[in-house]
Amino acid sequence: MNYQWYPGHMTKAKRMMQENISLIDLIIEIVDARIPLSSRNPDIDELGKNKSRVILLNKSDLSDGKYNELWRDYFKGKGFHVVLINSKSGQGVKSIQSVVQEACKEKIERDRKRGIINRPVRAMVVGIPNVGKSTFINAFAGKACTKTGNKPGVTKGKQWIRLNKQLELLDTPGILWPKFEDQLIGLRLALIGSMNDEVLHVDELAVELIKFLGEHYKELFLNRYQIEWNDDPYVVLENLCLKRGCIAKGEKADVLKGSNLLLDEFRAGKIGKISLEFPKL
Repeated sequence: MNYQWYPGHMTKAKRMMQENISLIDLIIEIVDARIPLSSRNPDIDELGKNKSRVILLNKSDLSDGKYNELWRDYFKGKGFHVVLINSKSGQGVKSIQSVVQEACKEKIERDRKRGIINRPVRAMVVGIPNVGKSTFINAFAGKACTKTGNKPGVTKGKQWIRLNKQLELLDTPGILWPKFEDQLIGLRLALIGSMNDEVLHVDELAVELIKFLGEHYKELFLNRYQIEWNDDPYVVLENLCLKRGCIAKGEKADVLKGSNLLLDEFRAGKIGKISLEFPKL
């Protein structure tokens, strides 16, 4: 299966980021903790050079805790400030304010020396679609979320969100590169639901997930589905269908229904805490 994604607004979003980069002090980048590298946009490092950087490992409640810590160390080693969060529950979100102040310490000190006191840090929030950007902004901003007028950058498609006296966020559309060179990145994005399942072969996707789980999380998988393992992932998928009542006419396995069930349960964390990508330390 070939994984591609060409939303028309991506080029526009990247251009908007380039136009706004001079307005901000800090980039807050949200990635999916299950696939931290594959859910990054490779353009952001180039666009954001010379800016302070914070990476939020979102959905860390769904990923393997052992790898959460390794990924945090990985990104810290590359000079990023890192916070593990779950934007849906709000876990970790409160600690971000102090991390932002730490990340922009030099800028705040420069301002103070120039007599500029209490100018809010301006941050841009970026992330690929479906990574939880809007949920994070709502969790972080709470009811304090307001548009601020009379500011450079307040035009259609751009929004400054004043969180408090210390921080303003420029909300931008999440951006993703328009073409994957590495199909493994496409597979990982498809597995976590960052692509429309309607354009994918969900049975092939389910088989790829079974292969991965068999290699790295077999015990979790077998505990969940209570079936015998088989080295043929298609046989495993059929057994899962029969076990879970996904049955078509003629008492055959309804592979499409079973595939959707498996993917939905994986994405919801029902199989267990699973990471699809591991850091090379």
